[in-house]
Amino acid sequence: MSSSTAIRHPYTAREAYVEQLNELIIEGMRDKKGKNIVRLDLRKLSDAPADFFIICEGDSSTHVNAISDSIFKKVKDALNTMPAHTEGKISARWVLMDYFDTIVHVFYPETRRFYDLEQLWGDAEVTEFADV
Repeated sequence: MSSSTAIRHPYTAREAYVEQLNELIIEGMRDKKGKNIVRLDLRKLSDAPADFFIICEGDSSTHVNAISDSIFKKVKDALNTMPAHTEGKISARWVLMDYFDTIVHVFYPETRRFYDLEQLWGDAEVTEFADV
């Protein structure tokens, strides 16, 4: 088969991995009833620290920690991957989990409003996920 007739797969292996990672993160959020889940696609922004931000919120510090624990377990079990860095577990007002291509932000509602990442990265493509 010549290169002009070769079938092109829609994703590279890396893109498929990141898509699976993002799906698992969102599942982890939904499993613990994370609220107002949003994915920001930052790939077209030159100054972005990652390809994606996935953001949600919990009603209390206990809820924020439960959501972040759920994400950690789901991703570790399915992909044998752990975040390169995690911050905020002690106060649980904003837990950040860095998976390189995707950075997860689990906020307490007031903290989310204060930092307003959606506005800060307003040029990103936004996907909202319905609460379950």
